[in-house]
Amino acid sequence: MTAGCRGLQAAVAAALVAVACTGGGADHFTAALVDVGAGRRMYVECAGVGAPTVVLVAGKGNRADTWSTSRAEPDNPDAAVFRRVARFTRVCAYDRPATVGPAEERSRSDPTPEPVTAADGVADLAALLAAADVRGPYVLVGHSYGGLIARLYASTYPDVVAGVVLEDALSEGLYAGLTAQQQAILEKINEVPERVDTVRSFAQVTSAPPVHAVPMVILTADTPPISAEDVASGALPGVTPEFVDALWVAQVAAQNALAALFPWARHVTDTRSRHYIHAEQPQLVVAAIRDVVDAVRGAGR
Repeated sequence: MTAGCRGLQAAVAAALVAVACTGGGADHFTAALVDVGAGRRMYVECAGVGAPTVVLVAGKGNRADTWSTSRAEPDNPDAAVFRRVARFTRVCAYDRPATVGPAEERSRSDPTPEPVTAADGVADLAALLAAADVRGPYVLVGHSYGGLIARLYASTYPDVVAGVVLEDALSEGLYAGLTAQQQAILEKINEVPERVDTVRSFAQVTSAPPVHAVPMVILTADTPPISAEDVASGALPGVTPEFVDALWVAQVAAQNALAALFPWARHVTDTRSRHYIHAEQPQLVVAAIRDVVDAVRGAGR
């Protein structure tokens, strides 16, 4: 993005309320606040050209810029997932309400009543893609809670979803492996930002029609999300070594159960990463997206 591009605002079509930057270079970067109805606006940014369009659905509490973060090269956004995917197809990321950026920056999307559910996430995403004229077919990439939204979107709009990548996705199998007390602890440490009704979201996903057999990759973290140092710090209320062990056992079982729901999918478990695979091992997420995009193109979607 050029220096002259940053901060530029322009009046465009009625759906685009404010354009943060429209790139004139090869990356074709655009960013906008889009009117999604009911007096609300949502932020979306896109880059690259080509089809299918990759839509990045962030995990709970994370803004669009999580996809522009690489822990190995924190000062180099070109090393992160968003820019790397833009080299071979159009890619878009967006802010859900109540999410935050890497430095706790507030969501650029207007607030909505909480708690929200996966169905709310699907409705917002559908309205945003339509209002911003982001055209399908789509390859949905869902991280963590974003995986629930991606699955439900694929069930709800099968005609426009051509592929899916699930990155250490939250799934209904997780709570099955935890006691009620352990579930409550997990809810507490994940309470903010972005309050989500997890149980209702699970029910929405499991009661939806099955996801069609589209090209799919499932990436599973192979390192526990909570370290011994995290426990020792005391920053996570109610978290003990016993809870960490139980959570990890439940997560591994849940990921295996998730993969079993999609027997045609490629399941990658050697990721050398904790929960944020796209930040720790962005090349793995980019490779998975590339594989799905290539499969979609090969199928003529």
